[in-house]
Amino acid sequence: MPEGPSVRKFQLLTTPFVGQVVVKVEGSSQKISVNDLNSLRLQDSQVHGKNLYLAFVAAEGPLGPTAEEMMLQREAARGASSPAQGGQEQVCAPQTHPQEEELQHARSEAPDTAGGLGGWLRFHFGLFGSIRANEFSRANKANKRGDWKDPTPRLVLHFESGGFLAFYNCRMHWCSSPRADPASDILSVEFHRGRALDALRAPDPICYTLLDQRYFSGLGNIIKNEILYLAKIHPLTQGSLLALSDLERLLDCAVQFSSEWLHNKLHGKGLHPQIYQKEQCPLGHAVVKGTFGPSGGFKRLTWWCPQCQPAVLSGDGDPSPVT
Repeated sequence: MPEGPSVRKFQLLTTPFVGQVVVKVEGSSQKISVNDLNSLRLQDSQVHGKNLYLAFVAAEGPLGPTAEEMMLQREAARGASSPAQGGQEQVCAPQTHPQEEELQHARSEAPDTAGGLGGWLRFHFGLFGSIRANEFSRANKANKRGDWKDPTPRLVLHFESGGFLAFYNCRMHWCSSPRADPASDILSVEFHRGRALDALRAPDPICYTLLDQRYFSGLGNIIKNEILYLAKIHPLTQGSLLALSDLERLLDCAVQFSSEWLHNKLHGKGLHPQIYQKEQCPLGHAVVKGTFGPSGGFKRLTWWCPQCQPAVLSGDGDPSPVT
């Protein structure tokens, strides 16, 4: 699924349409009544981790609060969050298991409660999910039946300016607020390094912790694989066995790699992974592939180089366990 840098780019595609009225709606989505978006005004666009939120209001009503007022409202909402949850209450996307994100989002789709009244519409993108502005996605190869059939958008919003947004392979539902914690977003200026370091110190395989969206919102499987290679850390090493300097370097790699990926996306440059889906690392060593995840949780493919990323021995002389 698209990771934080990709969803940030999607959000930037929507910003030119903020303030415009939807004049026509199309799409194949069965999760919401797409016609309810007709004649609504796109009021705001936000991204939190891997989720995009669009706010809609009645076109004939007031334009709503200014961007500054909405920012103050969001600050107040974060301040009112429960301390026990670390300010992470997410009204739109409750999660019972942060490392099982894809499955949880599929189970937690809320009913269409806003309808034609407007509100926040949350988008969570699946594999190959995307947004196109003023163009449709075209087939770049034949399907299994040999047909060159273009992808079908889940939602198409046509605006009064004549432009449109097309949304592909995404889940949508209405919600009351996109409240989230910017301190956990690796691409946010408010990202909290101290809290992230505390999470990395847990006695769990480091590759599990990196996918915990409570502390690394927007960090996905590609980023996980690449930064573990850059930091020369074996994916199954327990965080509690690593020196603080190693964890700090890993955190630096996470922020830098994510930021550079976003920068390249915005300048039309592709991603050139060093380890993800590779057979050899840049030094020519054979790469190993495995599927790892917490017991009873979501398992993800992991690539690593045993020579560049050696296993770390625990206090009893045994390597970190493979689960």
